[in-house]
Amino acid sequence: MSLIDAARAVRENAYVPYSHFKVGAAIRGRSGEVYRGCNVENVAYPEGTCAEAGAIAAMVAAGETELTEVAVIADSPLPVSPCGGCRQKLAEFGRQDAKVTLATTDGKVFETTVGDLLPGVFSAEHMERS
Repeated sequence: MSLIDAARAVRENAYVPYSHFKVGAAIRGRSGEVYRGCNVENVAYPEGTCAEAGAIAAMVAAGETELTEVAVIADSPLPVSPCGGCRQKLAEFGRQDAKVTLATTDGKVFETTVGDLLPGVFSAEHMERS
């Protein structure tokens, strides 16, 4: 199963009673294992979880801390891009050149990298004097 197919499959499990906007994400860890996440809404909107964050949490829970590739899919006119917070989360666990595939359910695809998604990333290097 491709990474985008894994994201497409988990998207169906999204809990989105308010927006009805299902998002699925799949990430490949350094080991080659694939971890999946879907968005989970909450009536108190800021308390929801993005698909990318869910996939990262699954990876970390499994004992991995480096992702090598990401796929995100949604039913939208253009490939959906991770929110700012998820871009920072992806940068925490992925190298700048890690491949990111953004897709729509009807087949549109945009390929980029973690670094291109978040230029000027805040990183551990900024905390070296702490």
